[in-house]
Amino acid sequence: MDEQLTVLVAASLSFVGTHFALSHPLRGPLVARLGAGGFMALYSLVALATFAWMVLAFRAVPVGEVPWWNGTSDIAWGIASAITLIASVLLAGSLRGNPAMPDPRAGELARHTPKGIFKVTRHPMMWSFALWSLAHVLVSPTMRVLVLSFAIAFLALIGAKLQDDKKMVLMGESWSIWEKHTSFLPRWQRLPQAGLVPWLGGTALWLGATWLHGALIGMAAGLWRWI
Repeated sequence: MDEQLTVLVAASLSFVGTHFALSHPLRGPLVARLGAGGFMALYSLVALATFAWMVLAFRAVPVGEVPWWNGTSDIAWGIASAITLIASVLLAGSLRGNPAMPDPRAGELARHTPKGIFKVTRHPMMWSFALWSLAHVLVSPTMRVLVLSFAIAFLALIGAKLQDDKKMVLMGESWSIWEKHTSFLPRWQRLPQAGLVPWLGGTALWLGATWLHGALIGMAAGLWRWI
């Protein structure tokens, strides 16, 4: 168990560390040497390889560990299901009109009044990953899940903060305007204002992902747990 956990920790550190290194200190030199397209190819390859290593290391850890608390109760699963629904809404809403995404119109988008999910937070995609991690810890509080979930949540939230700094350098006044009119921390009371598209898209994503959870992993999740 200890050996497999050590490998999982190493894989998780590799996944997080290479993301930070390639996104920040190494990005400029590598783009200059490889070009934007070459850099993105390298970035994608490293991200895929380290993520695959992390997933394989996670699966190699024996499942027989006693959980830290009872995550199998309906209360825990109900809370986790609600959290993953919100995460899905955030993710669905982040895919459109997001100045943080690679887009030639990013500067223009950042100057617009925040709409939809961006009324909640300017980093909806990152917060969706963090919420996903929290939900999995709630229902499966074992060391292997804690290591994997912490790595993903840490990368998402610290990465979001570092992204603010990077975008300020790259986009200047445009990002400054975006930061002024948006919030890093989610304003959960504004979720009802996210709009119909994020809620419909997020609900569809949530229903599909939780169904696949049962079909592929053999553990029913979301509404399917009670149907």
